[in-house]
Amino acid sequence: MIPFPASMRVFERGWLSSNNVLFIDENRTALIDSGYSSHAAQTLALVRNSLGSGRALDLIVNTHLHSDHCGGNAMLQAAFACETLIPHTEAQAVRDWDEDKLTFRATGQTCERFSFSGTIAPGATLKLGGMDWSVLGAPGHDPHSLMLYSAEERLLISADALWENGFGVIFPELEGESGFAEQRAVLDMIATLDVRAVIPGHGAPFTDIAKALDMASSRIDYLRADPERNAKNALKVLIVFKLMELRSMQIGALLLMADQARAMRAAANMLSGDRTQLIRKYLGELQASGVVKVEGETVTVV
Repeated sequence: MIPFPASMRVFERGWLSSNNVLFIDENRTALIDSGYSSHAAQTLALVRNSLGSGRALDLIVNTHLHSDHCGGNAMLQAAFACETLIPHTEAQAVRDWDEDKLTFRATGQTCERFSFSGTIAPGATLKLGGMDWSVLGAPGHDPHSLMLYSAEERLLISADALWENGFGVIFPELEGESGFAEQRAVLDMIATLDVRAVIPGHGAPFTDIAKALDMASSRIDYLRADPERNAKNALKVLIVFKLMELRSMQIGALLLMADQARAMRAAANMLSGDRTQLIRKYLGELQASGVVKVEGETVTVV
C-alpha cells in the first residue's frame, strides 16, 4: 500500500475514464482530471462521497484535454460551480469549442461542452492539498499534456506520459507531426526527478519507477523503429475504447466512424489502402486475444 498524504484521495478508474486525484484541505478542494463523459455521474458520486455534505468542489485541474480526462468537467461544474484550470495552449480551442482541435471528433469520442476559469503552463506551481505541485510539460502522447510533481512528497501525477507498463498512444505521429522525440524527452526528464511513487493516468499507482522508465524507454525505441506499430496500436485502442463506451456496435457503424474520425482514418491510412479490410482484420485479432466477440456483423466488448 503506497502511503499518500491525508489530504489526497486517488480514484483508480480503469481505461474508459482516467484516474482522478482529489485534494481536500482546510482552504480548498481540487480534483485532477474528471474521467469520461459516460462516467460523469460516477465521478460526481465519488467526489461527493469523499467531500461529505459540508464541502463543495472548488477546483478542477485538467492535465490534458483528451475526452477520458475532461469528460466529467461539465457535470462537476454544474454541480459545484467550481473553477477549472486547463493547459494554456488549449484555451482558444475550448473558448471556441473546436472539437477538431480538441481531438474529440478526431478520435470518435464525446465530451460535453465545459468552460474554464484559468490556465496553467510548465513552470507554474499549484497549491493542492497543502502541498506545492510543480507543473511540468509532458508532450508526446498529446502536445499540450502536463504533469504535476511534488518535490516535498516525491510524488508524480504523470497523466498518460508514464504508466507502469508504458504510456499513451503517440497521437501526433499519426498525422505526420513529431511525438516520439518529445515522449523520449519526457521520459528522460522524469528520470531526473526524485520520485517515490507515480500516480498514472490509467492503472494503479506504482513505486518501481526505474522499471517503468526502462519499459517505456524500450517501447519508444520499438515504436520509433517502425511508426506503423504506433498506428496499429492507436487504431486498436480507439476501436476498443469506443466498444467499451457503447458495449456493442455494428461493424458498419465502426467502419463509418473510422472514415469520419480523423485520428482513426490517419492510423488506418498508414497501414493499408483498404480500411474496411484492415478493420475487419483487427477485429479478428482482438477476438482471438479475447478482447471482443464478433457475431455476424455485431461486435461486443468482452
